[in-house]
Amino acid sequence: MYLSEVSTELESIVDASIKKHNKFLIAVLQDIQRHYNYLPEDAIKLVADKLEMPLRDIYGVASFYKAFSFNKKGKHIITACLGTACHVRGGPKIVDAITKELNIKPGETTKDMQFSLETAACLGCCAIGPIVVVDGVYFSNVKPTMVKKIIEQTKSGIEKTDIEKYKHIFPVKVSCPRCNHSLMNTEHLIDNYPCIHITVSFGRKHGWLRLSSLYGSYSIESEHEIPMDTELNCFCPHCHTELTSSFECPICGANMVPLMIRGGGTVHFCPRRGCKGHMLDV
Repeated sequence: MYLSEVSTELESIVDASIKKHNKFLIAVLQDIQRHYNYLPEDAIKLVADKLEMPLRDIYGVASFYKAFSFNKKGKHIITACLGTACHVRGGPKIVDAITKELNIKPGETTKDMQFSLETAACLGCCAIGPIVVVDGVYFSNVKPTMVKKIIEQTKSGIEKTDIEKYKHIFPVKVSCPRCNHSLMNTEHLIDNYPCIHITVSFGRKHGWLRLSSLYGSYSIESEHEIPMDTELNCFCPHCHTELTSSFECPICGANMVPLMIRGGGTVHFCPRRGCKGHMLDV
């Protein structure tokens, strides 16, 4: 045993997560980080005890994925892209503006624990940079003059699907990367936009899956109830080709699902139920 005493709250969170996710380690760690905004040392030790795993293995998984953090972070995470495309379009100036507004440098957290600032080598949205991501919400073509408003919107609460008000998410039209047939369903709307229609299988079940076409929205509908952490096999409903790629999800490691964007580009999403890994290459 690594721990003799832990808080009732922590043990309750860990026990509920282990039961919910059937001892799937990554999902358990995601639940802990979602609650605390980082992975407390006591939580990692408790997970090792509960799952009867070596502590080094828990740390190995948690340190491998950049989505996990061992340091306490603020309520809101701001990530500014400094990849080549964003850099030449003014990415460093965006970071400077955020630093000035919050009085923190990349890697730091404000004293009131409200904001943490991070930078990324690339967020996969090169054609619409500079990119700033706040709590998973993408802001495109950001200018230094927009930083103050973004922070104010974050404090007051960002509605992720209000595309007309904030312009931080946007619709995409996609097709099968194999047969090039459109995967858009104009007769069924999700988030008030035509949805993306594919077929999926898991276990012995096979049926349709509808996804929001708004990049940044995680709204879905499915023919069958899909248990959390289930990794789906995804197929084109027209040519029946399995939709999979060699790109691994940066969060959970599953092979991403590629969809071709009309007009050029590819969007990748993670096929694991509950994981929010996605990438956009325009």
